Amino acid sequence: MIDPEQALEHGPDLDPAPSATIAALDIGSNSFHMIVARYTNNRLMVLDRLKDMVRLAAGLDRHNDLRPAVMERALESLARMGQRVRELPEANVRVVGTNTLRKARNGAEFVERASDVLGREVEIISGREEARLIYLGVSHSLEDNMECRLVVDIGGGSTELILGRQFQPETMDSLYMGCVSMSAEFFPSGRITAAAMKAAELAARQELEPIVARYRNRGWDSAIGASGTILTIQDVVAAQGWSTESITAEALKRLQAQLVEVGQINRLSLPGLPNQRAPVFPGGVAILAAIFKELDIQQMQTSSGALREGLLWDLLGRQQQFDIREQTVADLMARYHVDQEQALPVRTTALRLLEAVAEAWQLNDPELAQLLRWAAQLHEIGMDIAYAQYHKHGSYLLQNLEMPGFSRTEQHKLALLVRAHRRKLPRAELAATPIDKPEDLIRLTLLLRCAAVMHRARNQAQAPPLARIEARTIGVHLTFAGSWLQQHPLTRLDLAEEARAWADLGVGLTFADAAQDQDGDAVI
Repeated sequence: MIDPEQALEHGPDLDPAPSATIAALDIGSNSFHMIVARYTNNRLMVLDRLKDMVRLAAGLDRHNDLRPAVMERALESLARMGQRVRELPEANVRVVGTNTLRKARNGAEFVERASDVLGREVEIISGREEARLIYLGVSHSLEDNMECRLVVDIGGGSTELILGRQFQPETMDSLYMGCVSMSAEFFPSGRITAAAMKAAELAARQELEPIVARYRNRGWDSAIGASGTILTIQDVVAAQGWSTESITAEALKRLQAQLVEVGQINRLSLPGLPNQRAPVFPGGVAILAAIFKELDIQQMQTSSGALREGLLWDLLGRQQQFDIREQTVADLMARYHVDQEQALPVRTTALRLLEAVAEAWQLNDPELAQLLRWAAQLHEIGMDIAYAQYHKHGSYLLQNLEMPGFSRTEQHKLALLVRAHRRKLPRAELAATPIDKPEDLIRLTLLLRCAAVMHRARNQAQAPPLARIEARTIGVHLTFAGSWLQQHPLTRLDLAEEARAWADLGVGLTFADAAQDQDGDAVI
């Protein structure tokens, strides 16, 4: 097993930066984990760890709604953890929710309340993004070599499998089975029978079936297990003397037999097994046994690096210009043949507009500039499907594609911006979107629409010569050089139509040629 104190020891060479405290909080399906660390001398030094076994997944009813009592218990836990990071800058903390919040019908309500309690935005990440971050956390705890690694993480509500080399994941899957859900389904009364263990293992093998061939065909040099379930299995088999340095197939088989022999979850008193984990332990053991059999694993090492450590390294990368989201946007532009000669000028104009109005419109958050930049780069992504309704095609893609580095909330914001950048403004969708400060998204939408309109001619040699941008509390005034607008009546007409769309939202858009605009008044 990798020494837990080494889990954050090293990483790729990053630019030197002043030491700063950063934190990550994983709102897991079984446990909530927080880690606080400081980056110094090219390593992350752990300052604090907090853990609370909330069992969020067990709080889902048959309609996939989080029960009120469990929601309150979870919020109380977050309030306690929030005290530890309350004084840290917002940019130094990441909070993510995983499988249970992906499934919960009232997940948006929980996220809103959790964000209020923590004073930090809670992001719900996709299963593949969870897998990417897990691999990132594990890879930083291992020797930096060229081995192909199979990484397995059994959580409370999902199981992630990843193949990769060094710090780069190559194959990622997230399966809807976890120790909490599996234990609830196959050991509901607490009885551990041979039949129940066999049925649980068979169900897990069935879940694995669609991906097994792909993993076997690629192969790997070493298998690494991560997170609570697998680390606990390692502790138990080591305490029993069945396997001291790793988890072996034989040790796992003996553990299954031992659980069946004990027969009752409330009688599980095995060395290395914490009392709190006992109720969900049989389901986790069944899942790992299925993985060993389906992938013919004989031995698995373990690592203490996982999702929360991956979050820290990802956060550090964002702060030091290694933001995976930038690469994701570039990859999407290439994959969907986005016209860069159009997208980049629209981006430039949109950001220029934002810079001019940021103070008056209270849009100073750097993340808003990032969001607008990405939306401008991707606003025509839907054209690769069809020109007609391309804004809707693009919105669908951005809502549903796997986008490494992006949370579901970020994808939703991007999708809405692209959906709203042309034609009729989807006012109801913009107003009802379950995000913090929807008015910010509406204002970014107006800026993107204005930039897209000004570049509609797709003639970069004659890009609109904006001489001046004047921000007003509830609007903006554009002044074009010379008599440019008079010479370009189509753009003038487009801007007039756009001004009417802005007016519907109570925001003013006015414009004029410099030759006519003597006193800054509107000339439409």
